[in-house]
Amino acid sequence: MEFRLQNYAIADTANLLTPALLIYPEIVEANIAATVRLAGGDPNRWRPHIKTVKSAAVLARLAAHGVLNFKCSTTLELLLACHSGAADVVFAFSLVGANARRAVEIANDYPNTRVSVLIETPDMIPFWTERNVGMFIDVNPGMDRTGVSQDRVEQVVQLAQAAGEGFRGLHYYDGHVHATDYSEREKQAHEGYDHLMRIVNRLAELGVPVGEVITSGTPAAPCAMTYPGFRNSTFLHRISPGTVVFCDLNSLKQLPGFGYAPAALVLATVISKPTANVITCDAGHK
Repeated sequence: MEFRLQNYAIADTANLLTPALLIYPEIVEANIAATVRLAGGDPNRWRPHIKTVKSAAVLARLAAHGVLNFKCSTTLELLLACHSGAADVVFAFSLVGANARRAVEIANDYPNTRVSVLIETPDMIPFWTERNVGMFIDVNPGMDRTGVSQDRVEQVVQLAQAAGEGFRGLHYYDGHVHATDYSEREKQAHEGYDHLMRIVNRLAELGVPVGEVITSGTPAAPCAMTYPGFRNSTFLHRISPGTVVFCDLNSLKQLPGFGYAPAALVLATVISKPTANVITCDAGHK
C-alpha cells in the first residue's frame, strides 16, 4: 500500500470528539503483510515488539498472519500477549524485584505461553531456573543501553553455561544502526552480526546449543535478512521490529519501498489562530 492522503479521508467528522486516535485496519493488515514479506515470507521469523501496539485486536490480526511470537517491555504487555494466545513472549530487558515476581505469576497463569527473560549477570539465574522461565543473554551491540558487550565473548559463554537448560539463545538489539544511507546501514549492521556470530561459534565449540538469535528493530530489519550468517543456520533467527505495524513517518523514511504506510493518526480540531502563521489544535500541537 502506498502512502496517499486519500487513504485517510474521513466522511464525517462533525460528530467526532477530538483529539481522537484513528486506526486504519486495512493499512494495519498491509503493514503486517509487508513485514512478513520482509521476513522472507516466513511469519515465524518475526518476533514483533508489542510496546507500540498494545491492542488485543491488532495481536489477533498478527496471529491471523501466523505471527505468534513477541517481545514486550512491561508485565501489562506480557499479560496482554498471553491473554491473546501468544505462543512465546520474551522480555526486552532484565527483570528484578516486583516485576520479576509478577512475570512469574503471569507465566504460571498462562502455561500455554512460553515466557522468557533477558539476563546480563548471573544474579537472577537461580531465580529463573527454579521457576522454569527461559533465559536469553542480552548482548550489547554498542548501543550501550543494556547487556554484555559483544566483545566479552567468554563472559557470554559463562552466562550460557550457568543458565544450563534454561538458556534459549541470544538477544541483540542494534537500534543504534539507523544510517539514512541504506548501504552504510547494512554495512554497520553486518559488522555487528559478525561480532554476534563469533559468540555463536564459540558456544558451538563448547557444545552449548543456541536455539534462537533475536536481532533488529525497524531500521536494521532488512539488513538482518541479507546477512549470510543467518541463512541455513543451526539456530532460529528472528527480527523484532514492532513500530512497522502502525508505521510512523520515521519508520516510513527508514524503510522506503517495502509497502508500508502510517496506520495510526491523531484527529484534532483547530481551536485557535493566535497569529497569522500559527494555529493551535486540541491535540496540543502548534
